[in-house]
Amino acid sequence: METVFDAHVDPGLVERSLAASTFGSMWLDIPRPEYPQATGSVTCDLLVVGGGYTGLWAALHAAQRNPDRRIMLIEANRIGWAASGRNGGFVDASLTHGLENGKARWPNEIDTIETMGVQNLDGMQADIESLGLDVEWQRTGMLSVATEPHQVDWLTEAADHAEGLFLGLDEVRDEVHSPTYLAGLYNPDTTAIVHPAKLAFELARACRDAGVQIYEHTNAQRLESTIAALRVKCGAAIITCRNVVLATNVFASLLKRNRLHTVPVYDYVLATEALTDTQLERIGWRHRQGIGDCANQFHYYRLTMDNRIVWGGYDAVYHFGRKVDDRYEDRAATYRRLAAHFFITFPALDDVRFSHRWAGAIDTNTRFCAHWGLARDGRVAYANGFTGLGVGAARFAADVCLDLLAGEPTARTELEMVRRRPLPFPPEPLASIGIQATRWSLDRADHTAGQRNILLRTLDALGLGFDS
Repeated sequence: METVFDAHVDPGLVERSLAASTFGSMWLDIPRPEYPQATGSVTCDLLVVGGGYTGLWAALHAAQRNPDRRIMLIEANRIGWAASGRNGGFVDASLTHGLENGKARWPNEIDTIETMGVQNLDGMQADIESLGLDVEWQRTGMLSVATEPHQVDWLTEAADHAEGLFLGLDEVRDEVHSPTYLAGLYNPDTTAIVHPAKLAFELARACRDAGVQIYEHTNAQRLESTIAALRVKCGAAIITCRNVVLATNVFASLLKRNRLHTVPVYDYVLATEALTDTQLERIGWRHRQGIGDCANQFHYYRLTMDNRIVWGGYDAVYHFGRKVDDRYEDRAATYRRLAAHFFITFPALDDVRFSHRWAGAIDTNTRFCAHWGLARDGRVAYANGFTGLGVGAARFAADVCLDLLAGEPTARTELEMVRRRPLPFPPEPLASIGIQATRWSLDRADHTAGQRNILLRTLDALGLGFDS
């Protein structure tokens, strides 16, 4: 059974659309601040390792909680250069990678988690406004679209459970003109869109203004602990501190215990040139919602402030050995597939060309959302495993890390979601075999009206999985 995205697209159109595209994140193609490299022996009260969203929020909120605390943040490369500068800019209220995943895993506390997720999104907006952060924040809401008949039933059921406003075929195509849409579900409150790199850069500025010392090109290589202190060795620097927050996302943790809990999955993105008023009028999209389809292999897309379409998703590629390697990023076959799917979705935009193509590694775990923990006698806190929905959840994760280090129970730390860790992925070659079999099964489910085979049903029953 074919899906709408199996339709034939003129290969010439695809090649022409990509021919002039620049390889590299469009978001990072702007001026950015520079910070020094740490050298020598330095001391602080709190060291944050990682200059992405989680680390930046942790440093900022730690400084706000205790302005007298000496806080340092180190980044092995540049602030926001990895996932925080390459994602689609969707800020979702969900802390569980979607309501269904949360319901399946924590049915007794999902209402509390959902409430906390909305509070976190509102708090993020309040922080951005109070600090005057220029991040192109837009509280647009999210439109989920059905592109296959069986997905219409999913959206109808979700609407029946008050998860959004159901839009029939004519209504959803009136919102955004695409012949692939069969129905939609719109939630106006649970999603914002943002300029991802500006968010990272502006958070770094706010950290600096709050007294946080930021260092780039400072790679944490080893974490040592004594009774009196923690020491992090970083090549030319040795940093002595009382507490550490590890916010290294997809990269190898300084704690061996965490290295089997996540795997890197590569996600791929295209961005168009800025649409003219005429081109934009052809597809409507007057309300500028974030959009995602309902397939297992899904697409996500949104408009930028200057009316480019950022179009990503579908392929989620794992490479044997859990390696993060920039050689995996320029994957021509995936960019061609994404371009073809774009023109299937928006045939009226056949004169649009792509300006940028890029990719990045997502840290996914077996429960599809972040997990936390403490190490070294409660002096080290960590969070990872966001599985592609971390732009908003990273702020919540940072607060959990600070709560854990403080040692006083909070509503956040009492959640079962926080207290229990996911099962790890197996070592190679079992990890690769299992992940590739799961990817094949998810693709088959998309081609068989959503019917999940025995492998997927077994993983569902065990609470395990693989996603982006």
